[in-house]
Amino acid sequence: MHSPASLTRRDFLAATAAATVTAALGTNLAAENAADRPIPLIAPPASQVSRPIIGFSKPFQKLNATATAELVAEIGWDGIECPVRTKGQIEPAHAADLLPAYVDALRRQGHDVHLVTTEITSLATPHAESLLRTAAQLGLKRIRLGFLQYDAQRDIQQQLRELAPAFKDLAAACADLGLQAGYQNHSGADSVGGPVWDVFGLIRSLDPRHMGFCFDIGHATIEGGLSWPIEARLAEPFYTAVFVKDFSWEKHANGRSTPEWCPLGDGLVSPSFFERLKRSSFAGPISQHHEYEVGDDASMRAHFKRDLAKLKSWLA
Repeated sequence: MHSPASLTRRDFLAATAAATVTAALGTNLAAENAADRPIPLIAPPASQVSRPIIGFSKPFQKLNATATAELVAEIGWDGIECPVRTKGQIEPAHAADLLPAYVDALRRQGHDVHLVTTEITSLATPHAESLLRTAAQLGLKRIRLGFLQYDAQRDIQQQLRELAPAFKDLAAACADLGLQAGYQNHSGADSVGGPVWDVFGLIRSLDPRHMGFCFDIGHATIEGGLSWPIEARLAEPFYTAVFVKDFSWEKHANGRSTPEWCPLGDGLVSPSFFERLKRSSFAGPISQHHEYEVGDDASMRAHFKRDLAKLKSWLA
């Protein structure tokens, strides 16, 4: 299992209490009341739910804060999912200095950073404490955790037992800070979360206000085949965000088939997923992911708008 050593919640809280808040962020988190930013355990009726549609800024992560906000306004999104990770839009070590600028630029146009994508897999992950505190101080609510992989040479159940304390500690830290963490299900032979059932077993006893799924219907369809509706129903009470992308199977000359990402609506992801989503009480962000080749800047923007129109038609 590729996971850093566990850090206790007590260690995390002690470090948080002792930390000096950076000048760019202003007020001390210790003086804030995390209860001011609750995420309701009992969500409102589906008819009253507002689900922001956002863009994962990975394809345009080289843009600065102002250019990012301008692009969001042009496409018509409600904000972004911002990758704050190694080689992301913001490096974790610089989050306290740079993330406020993106939040400010987006909020000036009525948008926001609705989700912060991280490499955090435990409280011992480098910069985890600082990044979580920064997100909380900025009034952000949701983070995406980093990826975990199985060691094919070790017992799977034992590896899951070893992961459980880290998820529990992260949920507790998020509760203290008024945050909600989500783990993305990802296809792959060694991906923790690929089957969905494995991560559900890790989080089923945790408070979904602070630990859940960033549910990816594209990856769920790749792994689930015909059973993806079962995985979606299982994870639904723990949705913190929903990730949207599409794929088709491509057969190669050697006889092997691989999933290839494509524009939304051109592949195998079923619109029926969104019919159920509309009836649900899920009130988090829906994030467009664009893993297929989007071409030059003009082509990229056209693809973003096309996929957004398709997504809105499925949610209408």
